Amino acid sequence: MSNDGKARLLSSGNPQIPKGEGDGPVQAYIQAMPGWKSTIGRQVDLIVVDVFPGVIKAVKWNTPLYGKEDGWFLSLYCYKKYVQLGFLQGKSLVPPPPKESRDPGTRYLDLHEDDPLDHDRIADWVAQAVRQPGVKL
Repeated sequence: MSNDGKARLLSSGNPQIPKGEGDGPVQAYIQAMPGWKSTIGRQVDLIVVDVFPGVIKAVKWNTPLYGKEDGWFLSLYCYKKYVQLGFLQGKSLVPPPPKESRDPGTRYLDLHEDDPLDHDRIADWVAQAVRQPGVKL
């Protein structure tokens, strides 16, 4: 955090948020997301909670994580030009999110400022992800 109490942005454009367990740190991250990205963060958070009310949340490595008892299934990260949703078992989702990862099981969805947010598609991926084994990080 900076001296004025606001989160600093890393060179990537991602807010620097102290790690923590629970909804509080995730909401602090979402609030610190710059401009239009914060709206995306709020919408994605609402979708996850709506689909899976028992979700476990945390911020680790300046990244909000969404999970369940056996591990994590979704991450959120800000870049300068987009917000990236990381489905940690995304290769198993049907259809899989479009962007590949160096990790063979992970797939990404990059959301740019003018991209329409496909609530139904994201909700379906979250519902599928919850049924997959969680990932330990």
